[in-house]
Amino acid sequence: MTVTSSVPQFEHGSFRDPDTRVYWHHGEVLRYLSARALADWEQLSASEFFKRLTAERRVVLTERVGDPEVLPSMDGKWAAVLKHERVPMVSYPYEWPFSMLRDAALLQLDVTLAALGEGMTLKDATPFNVQWVGSRPTFIDIGSFTAYRDGEPWAGYRQFCQLFLFPLMLQAYKDLPFQAWLRGSLDGIEAEQCRSVLSVRDYLRPGVLTHVYLQAKAQARYEGAAHDIKADLRAAGFGVKLITHNVSSLRRLVEQLRWKPARSTWSNYQHEHTYDSGDLERKMAFVQHVVASRRRGTVWDLGCNTGTYSRLASEQADYVLAIDADHLVIDRLYRALEAEGIANVLPLVFDIANPSPGLGWRCRERGALGERGSPDLIICLALTHHLVIGRNIPLTELIEWLSGFGAELVIEFVGREDSMVQHLLRHRGDQEFDYSPAIMEESLARHFGDVTKQTLESGRRMLYHAKAGHDA
Repeated sequence: MTVTSSVPQFEHGSFRDPDTRVYWHHGEVLRYLSARALADWEQLSASEFFKRLTAERRVVLTERVGDPEVLPSMDGKWAAVLKHERVPMVSYPYEWPFSMLRDAALLQLDVTLAALGEGMTLKDATPFNVQWVGSRPTFIDIGSFTAYRDGEPWAGYRQFCQLFLFPLMLQAYKDLPFQAWLRGSLDGIEAEQCRSVLSVRDYLRPGVLTHVYLQAKAQARYEGAAHDIKADLRAAGFGVKLITHNVSSLRRLVEQLRWKPARSTWSNYQHEHTYDSGDLERKMAFVQHVVASRRRGTVWDLGCNTGTYSRLASEQADYVLAIDADHLVIDRLYRALEAEGIANVLPLVFDIANPSPGLGWRCRERGALGERGSPDLIICLALTHHLVIGRNIPLTELIEWLSGFGAELVIEFVGREDSMVQHLLRHRGDQEFDYSPAIMEESLARHFGDVTKQTLESGRRMLYHAKAGHDA
């Protein structure tokens, strides 16, 4: 997203800290600092841990703008301006699979421990402070660092539990996906809510008694307390050693959490699909021809499954967004990309028929997908029939939505004779669907103009490459 106006624009999620404000300005990410935040920045930028973490690309590269006079003036509140390296695509924890949230949690704890070792701490502990460059988590909230004051508790503990630990526990211990819960509550899962889902037997699992049951009891006891709880902690000798022990203990707990589902709806698709070998080879060649025709900035692979075509596109694109509604296939894809060292593919859990909307204050703190970036090429293979027949999305509406991104499109039509389509139709024989190659082709011609078609040898599947033409 590039902003061309001379006035800086609010970045999503930049409203909550009164001492910093993040803006887009001419395609750059700028952070304005108050005098208090500037003092924290000067301590941070001089620290060894910050230099090390930025060199390792675990914390976003940041520099102070040498001459803020060249930027539009905001008001007298701001004392300095920082410039951050941009991440290719913003994503949110309710779009991550289990392993991504777990790795983001470990990064948050590592950054916290490193800061504590040099007299600093973090104001919060939210996964919204972490973004991804491919399969690499990157801590981005420089404004969260502040000097540690003796006797202060770890301010981020409760938030870490609600947005990291409890979602991970519920999926690891109860196989309960956290994505819908986090999308429905940007503050995460309360201790009492987590406790109500767990059984008494679960109290024997690592971390549950301490971080769920006892925390829920403590919150119920002190929620309405009139006295200063922080003062009580200082008087009790609360300090950096105790915080460091707590954070280290949490790190060991998170590191051992595992989600081990046997399978999901599409996790074995690569072995159970309905292609014969010839059709599969021709499909691969068709996509290969399109992606190799020119280099593109961003490619979106919708319904990516195991990421075969995401990997193919990554060889000819700066960045690939690989999305699928199946949590398990995205979790496996993330771990595979990490092992393979592919750094320009971002896998996300995302339901095309029920996408992440704009959320938060004025729906601007967390942006919808189209607000966060735009593709040059969209790959949409073996997905259309699931959306049209399985989710009741009209085919003409789907093509119109895809054309709205202004990108080229590679899309597949799977005929009614295909066994997978027959499976979707088995209980819906009394319903009519506007689902045919003729409707697909008429919609593509209307919204794109320039369409190339290839029918696979079986005759059941058609591939299309659509791009804007003079008549579109």
